Amino acid sequence: MTAYFPAVRLRRAAFIGALCAGLAVTGTGCGQDPDEGTNGVGKLSADKIEDKAKAAATGADSVHLSGTLVSGGKSFTLDMRLKSDGGSGEVKSKDDTFQLLRVGEQLYLKASAAFWGQSDSAGKLGDKYVKVPESDPTYKQFRGFTDMHVLLDGLLGLEGKLAKGSYTKVGHTQAVQITAAEGKGGKLSVSLEGTPYPLLMERAGGAGRVELGEWGKTFPLDPPAQDQTVDYGTQLPTTKDQKADGTSAAPSKGAGQGSNPTKP
Repeated sequence: MTAYFPAVRLRRAAFIGALCAGLAVTGTGCGQDPDEGTNGVGKLSADKIEDKAKAAATGADSVHLSGTLVSGGKSFTLDMRLKSDGGSGEVKSKDDTFQLLRVGEQLYLKASAAFWGQSDSAGKLGDKYVKVPESDPTYKQFRGFTDMHVLLDGLLGLEGKLAKGSYTKVGHTQAVQITAAEGKGGKLSVSLEGTPYPLLMERAGGAGRVELGEWGKTFPLDPPAQDQTVDYGTQLPTTKDQKADGTSAAPSKGAGQGSNPTKP
């Protein structure tokens, strides 16, 4: 019988080694330091982790936001690349899909022909960027989706007492989660690799789930080609949400709630 002891011990050692390796992934057990190789923010309190994440976001030059937002009782799916002087991307609502582009203070909007339903030019606008004058209500309603600081300020707010959660992963990046009011006030996952950027925001009350990535990554931001742009001057054509006399038949012409679309 003693001849088999070495093999038994070897199998037992292999099993324990595999177990420890598995536990190390979740940051527990077998003497493994879960913060080894990280940026160290996981050792901080939940409040300090939130402060670090907000500071990292504020100092970033650009970000890619993708996910869902609920604002004013409406649900939007967004995929936006943003930086301090503008942004570009797509916003979808239940009724329509919008391509948005802002370069400096100039906003361009591309919507389906259905959005311009009561306009005589509707059939010509489905594949064009329409230059939105700042004086038109549509400008304020859509601009917030292209404003990096407006969106981040609205997204990164947690409501209630903060607590540090477990270590997790967002995509391929290791992160630590902080929760507010036991999760009822939102959840924020913060990177444990490199700069402690926010990676995933789950908003309170089911008001959306947004991933934040490609922090600091450059991308081109140029006006659309002239042959792809329509300029109506200071007055946009009538949209489907306007009456024939030009007065509004609905609270807004499309998506957004004022300058900050992240407000519920």
